Amino acid sequence: MSNILFILNDGPYGTERSYNGVRLAAAIAKRASDDVRIFLMGDAAVCAKRGQKVPQGYYNLELMFGPVIRREGKIGVCGTCMDARGMTEEELAEGTHRGTLEELTDWTLWADKVLVF
Repeated sequence: MSNILFILNDGPYGTERSYNGVRLAAAIAKRASDDVRIFLMGDAAVCAKRGQKVPQGYYNLELMFGPVIRREGKIGVCGTCMDARGMTEEELAEGTHRGTLEELTDWTLWADKVLVF
């Protein structure tokens, strides 16, 4: 069993880094032997915004968190980064939570592998 932490830094749209990070996290989460956590920092905080409306046929990161959440993975969103972007806890997607640097520190020490996108 591996503990894997994904740290995402890019916004949800405009580049595909966060998209690819969430894709990989979801694929790994589907394996019963691996425990996955995602921490969203900087512009990636917006990846956890509830109610994203995207063009038909375009990926929706809010929905892509589903496999991680269903496998009891955790998704934290940097609280300072949320504040800087005017986001409130009420705006967070289901299954995500306002996180802290202390939590990210704990998760980093918990992880066998840390992947940064």
